[in-house]
Amino acid sequence: MSERTVKKLDGYDRVINCMPDKSMSVRAVLFNAYAVGKSTVNNLLLSDDVLSAVDCARRLGAKAELDGNTAHITGAPFIGCDLYCGNSGTTARLLIGLLSGLNGIFTVDGDESLRSRPMRRVIEPLRKMGAEITDNDGKLPVRIVGAGLKGIDYESPVASAQVKSAIMLAGLNARGLTRVTEPVRSRNHSENMLREMGVAVEVVGNSVAVAPSIVRATDFTVAGDISSAAYPICLALAVRGGNCTVRNVGINETRTGIIDVLRASGADLQYRNERGGAEPIADITVKQSELKPLEIGGDLIPRLVDEIPVLCALACFIDGVSVIRGARELRVKETDRIATTTAALTALGADITPTDDGMIIRGGKPLRFGTVDSMLDHRIAMTAAVAGAAGSGVHILNADCASVSYPNFYGEVIGD
Repeated sequence: MSERTVKKLDGYDRVINCMPDKSMSVRAVLFNAYAVGKSTVNNLLLSDDVLSAVDCARRLGAKAELDGNTAHITGAPFIGCDLYCGNSGTTARLLIGLLSGLNGIFTVDGDESLRSRPMRRVIEPLRKMGAEITDNDGKLPVRIVGAGLKGIDYESPVASAQVKSAIMLAGLNARGLTRVTEPVRSRNHSENMLREMGVAVEVVGNSVAVAPSIVRATDFTVAGDISSAAYPICLALAVRGGNCTVRNVGINETRTGIIDVLRASGADLQYRNERGGAEPIADITVKQSELKPLEIGGDLIPRLVDEIPVLCALACFIDGVSVIRGARELRVKETDRIATTTAALTALGADITPTDDGMIIRGGKPLRFGTVDSMLDHRIAMTAAVAGAAGSGVHILNADCASVSYPNFYGEVIGD
């Protein structure tokens, strides 16, 4: 068990190069591994989850050579095999969708944490397409016998990019058109990438349609992950006199809910050096500001669901009552993040109350030093570090799980 003590910071003034986006990194690896031809993926995130995707690509028959954070990938027809996805829900769910329409017998498994996460939301629509999947009461491990699929028009009860992407990938090898409609639009990295790779993708409102297509290898440069940028941004806002610039952050509009929330709260936050196309990027500069309580709910949730824990940490330093609602999706992440965020911040003296679908934070009260168990959830470990650094310090159990999405988080963000 890894442990780490984070000390209280007396100030915060940093320029940070944003970590590459985990969602885009996993997709760039898996899509190109299946594609026809050779590709180069630059600025790949070398985190545990992405390395799990690389390992799966190799087991499936593709070549994936790493040169620093550049991947050279040669696609191949996937062969039946046993796959281990580690802690990566994105890798597992996307592969379940893609493999369902291919020849071969595949098993998809993961670590203890991933085995506890729901897969039925992906498996049920795939079965409607004709997929032959045996599951473990709706969880991993699953066994897939590749089958002929038919396109469906599926209305998803949840806004989930992983569910949407899995069905889209199955649709690549299905008869006819496959359409997914969400209650609210989720992140659209799969649509953007597959379109660039020659796939017939049509987006209308909250619906995405995919026609059977050949996927062609395409070079990508991965944008910076706004979920990773959230930690130094929130830390700068929480520490008196805080100031931070995070460079090369992806500002895809389906991911910038945190920016909308912080600006509405009164944050001094600016985009600089904007550039790019389907996946635009910018440098983000933020200065400590007098903030109003946070109000998070509704259509914002899919656009910032991964950032909610650290926003709760920031809310502890804002006078007044901050409210998160409509975020039931947090209960089926690596941990029940409503429960684990509440436990982590309560251990530091925060006044936070969980609800069925969110949390209520009564901020402006000093935090104390305490011990937080991350429960092997990378976002809880990093949230505890931010709260402790801006408060009175924290001792984190299972601290190294931050490497799942942010290698060297403590050195780069906290300065420890």
